[in-house]
Amino acid sequence: MKLGYVIHYVPDVGATCAFYKAAFGLETRFIADGEFAELVTGETALGFADEKFVETMLGPIQRNRPDTPPAGVEIAFVVDDVEIAYRKAVLHGAASVTRPVRKPWGQVVAYVRDNNGALVEICTKTR
Repeated sequence: MKLGYVIHYVPDVGATCAFYKAAFGLETRFIADGEFAELVTGETALGFADEKFVETMLGPIQRNRPDTPPAGVEIAFVVDDVEIAYRKAVLHGAASVTRPVRKPWGQVVAYVRDNNGALVEICTKTR
């Protein structure tokens, strides 16, 4: 078994794709009628689905919003230079949660929240 993709439910798929391009440099692989999109992120895709569309299939969901605590999940991006990636994300509207810090196991990690309030980790590879 392997992880195929992660889907983040968002209020505006187009605006979220634009944010992730500006903040993290990710390109949109495809977008379908504003209801679903996928970004180019390597082998495992990151997708965005419109919350209202998802709720027609699944019922009510817990929504991420900038003014509420984030849901108990995060999106993590592995980068070579966390400080540069963190500064770029904040410059383009990500809300800082924690600045880059070196963990006892050697990994450098920072956290931001995206335009919808979801938690995003920016980190180096674990050794």
